[in-house]
Amino acid sequence: MRFIGNVIEKMQRHPKRVVFPEGDEPRILAAARQFHTLRLGVPILLGDPAKIKLTADDLKISLEGIRIINPATSEDFDNFANRLYRVRREKGLRTTEAREAMLQPNFYGAMMLVMHQADGLVSGASHITGSVLRPLFQIVRAAPDIGAVSSCMVTEVEDMRIGEKGVLFMADCGVIPEPTVDQLADIAVSTARLARHMLGVRSRVAMVSFSTKGSSAAHPSIGKMQAATAQARHKAAQLNIEADFDGEMQIDAALVPEIADRKLTDSKVAGRANVLIFPDLNSGNIASKLVGLVGRANCYGQILLGLNRPAADCSRGASPHDILGIAAIVGVQSTDYQKLYPGADKDLPGE
Repeated sequence: MRFIGNVIEKMQRHPKRVVFPEGDEPRILAAARQFHTLRLGVPILLGDPAKIKLTADDLKISLEGIRIINPATSEDFDNFANRLYRVRREKGLRTTEAREAMLQPNFYGAMMLVMHQADGLVSGASHITGSVLRPLFQIVRAAPDIGAVSSCMVTEVEDMRIGEKGVLFMADCGVIPEPTVDQLADIAVSTARLARHMLGVRSRVAMVSFSTKGSSAAHPSIGKMQAATAQARHKAAQLNIEADFDGEMQIDAALVPEIADRKLTDSKVAGRANVLIFPDLNSGNIASKLVGLVGRANCYGQILLGLNRPAADCSRGASPHDILGIAAIVGVQSTDYQKLYPGADKDLPGE
């Protein structure tokens, strides 16, 4: 709660509007209630108002201060559908298909983001990842100069010797199954930039592997992490991002100073990493879930990296507390999003 408590305090100073497309999901309703109670801004629920009210009544959750929008009857429906058609017509989308898509809350919520009717979006509590990401990729799109849209998980563990006083940023844990060298470098830089923004300290990025500096037999994945480390350093320097990158290294060498001293020398990252970059989605997703389940860590994600507007795809196993924390992180991102992604959000769809 140390980290997320600080995030909540920051958001209380700059309240935001966060849209939740899964408006009748009980955990979303509970998180939205807390969002308003903590004065974080205005939670926006999408869905059938009657169904949302019925669920809220069953849970004895007040809807005071919570905005509810039914996409099907919204006064913006026609405008949103027309904009989606203009954005996707070259891909073969027809006007009828655009209108059908805009009836889906995730599409409607994505359009709210780019039309500045919401400052951030959180979905995924009851939808699979593809249903959350597809509208965002089609409507919100990637920020300028971003080679790969990815995601990270922010974890907070009890042991304050780990990471940055118990906080770790882990990526990519939710989007790219087999990242290339270029994509790994983009993931590392994007995660380092977010960690620097959220923690207020220099990011120390470990490119993790089953090997430490070639300690294991040669394998293509080792060479990939070594090449990605070099590319990430170069790109971060070009973008003036305050971060150190090192790898490849095993997870114990990344997090435990005593082990790092035995395995590496002259590393600004080893034993002190606050950002972990995994070689593929298998390792990243498994590691992040293990930290949450076995380590009993608070896990907030997936925070999407590289989009033109801030959004998150939360886990279907997320608790109301997790969802509240994710929404707070998304909200704080939106406060200085231009600093995270210079040039982001300059173009609206269909213009």
